Amino acid sequence: MATDNGNDRAEAKKRWKSAFDEWGVQDADFTTVSGAPVEPLYGPEDAAGLDYLRDLGLPGEYPFTRGVYPTMYRGRFWTMRQFSGFGTPRDTNGRYHYLLDHGQTGLSVAFDMPTIMGYDSDHPRAEGEVGRCGVAIDSLRDMEILFDGIDMAKITTSMTINAPASILLAFYLCAGEKKGARFDEMGGTIQNDILKEYIAQKSWIFAPEPSMRIITDIMAFCADHVPRWNTISISGYHIREAGSTAVQELAFTLADGFAYVEAGIAAGLDVDEFAPRLSFFFNAHLDFFEEIAKYRAARRIWAKRMKEKYGAKDPRSWLLRFHTQTAGCSLTAQQPENNIVRTAYQALSAVLGGTQSLHTNSMDETLALPSEKAVRIALRTQQLIAHETGVVNTIDPLGGSWFVEAKTREMEEAAEEYFRRVEELGGVVQAIEAGFFQREIGRAAYEYQKAVERQRKIVVGVNRFQLEDETIEIPILRIDHQVELDQRSAVREVRAGRDNDKAARELVRLKAAAEGTDNLMPVILDCARSYCTEGEIIATLKGVFGEYIEPPVF
Repeated sequence: MATDNGNDRAEAKKRWKSAFDEWGVQDADFTTVSGAPVEPLYGPEDAAGLDYLRDLGLPGEYPFTRGVYPTMYRGRFWTMRQFSGFGTPRDTNGRYHYLLDHGQTGLSVAFDMPTIMGYDSDHPRAEGEVGRCGVAIDSLRDMEILFDGIDMAKITTSMTINAPASILLAFYLCAGEKKGARFDEMGGTIQNDILKEYIAQKSWIFAPEPSMRIITDIMAFCADHVPRWNTISISGYHIREAGSTAVQELAFTLADGFAYVEAGIAAGLDVDEFAPRLSFFFNAHLDFFEEIAKYRAARRIWAKRMKEKYGAKDPRSWLLRFHTQTAGCSLTAQQPENNIVRTAYQALSAVLGGTQSLHTNSMDETLALPSEKAVRIALRTQQLIAHETGVVNTIDPLGGSWFVEAKTREMEEAAEEYFRRVEELGGVVQAIEAGFFQREIGRAAYEYQKAVERQRKIVVGVNRFQLEDETIEIPILRIDHQVELDQRSAVREVRAGRDNDKAARELVRLKAAAEGTDNLMPVILDCARSYCTEGEIIATLKGVFGEYIEPPVF
């Protein structure tokens, strides 16, 4: 075997650099999509000091840089999900059966804006939005219809819901209960990440303090009664969609995660009681290698912090398990078929980065909710990666790449610098109140937009390779106004048909629990069983907790 002589290598690189400079390069922006510089060539010196066992380890072993499970995709593929929800619960139930029949292995619920904001479908603020960007869920009755004909003890379900997450979880658990499923049999995830709502997505209801109380109540309840449920999906996805860089997505997401851990500990929970059921949700953007490095750095940072700072002793608490969704903000209305290709590359980066669950966007999502054909193509993209590309045959196939390892370390170091700045501000909540995250994301989004407008970053079909007189010929899913009328009628029928005295008593109990210190989840479950609506439960909690108004950020 040839030996590696550092002096010879340095001389060879100097010779190559001379030739590189002589040949010249095109006038282009050689940076990642986040604006980070990329060297023209990487070698052993760029990964100098890397200790294999300390920094990489083996799959399923600390610090999990190479994957959280020993077998990774040789043991089982990632869970294939498609984000789905539109119209009435019956409409979405039909789409779920369609997806399951075509090989999907987990369900993912998209809710409409009134549900996300805690309004019933017949509330004045819901007008014009019912069933438009997701499914309308007003009560346990709707959840029963949504999962009609689906075995809730066997399927796992991810629900993208935050401020009212406790209520939608209660509806889900009670719907399964009525089918005969035990709480300890049901598995899934609620997003329930309120901190990133203040940072990026803005669909909050209550202020941070009561919101964190509700979250720790959910964590404690599920630790005791719903052990297969991931109680928070700590989400960088929406931070990235708001315009952050990859490093900001990484750092701000993990900072939120650490804040939830600290809140759980402060509430008297043992870290190993709840940390194994925390999961993460990342964005798969277009810069292929940057994304892979981001996932690897995230696993390493989380493992180190959980073990060394928070004293977690259960190895499951050290695991950063994550769901990935391809980047909605990268999709274009122009030449929408190009989005199929974008999504495929993004999905491949998520798999090479070791994701546990994956959603692939549909080509038409910049125009409307996805059609069945577009959803099928998006699902087939995952199945092609799993069964035809061969990338699942070996674990972490890019591990040891000088470029990937250098990028992973670079992202870890940049994230640590952000953690330091957040700690100087007093923590995540204080940084939110100071507008720190919002300003950082705003600056990053502005810089990227400038790069696109100046054609330093190329978006195919948008600022280069455009088509003249382009016409879009793909079918568009449209939501009829009758959906809103039907859903309004349905929620009124629920109120008319239930035992209203019992429902009122449960809401009074909920108010008393919110004013005290008891765990809110058992009472919310009783409200759900009595067919109290989401809007009624939220209104009761607003009477105690109030509503949050964001301070202006400049």
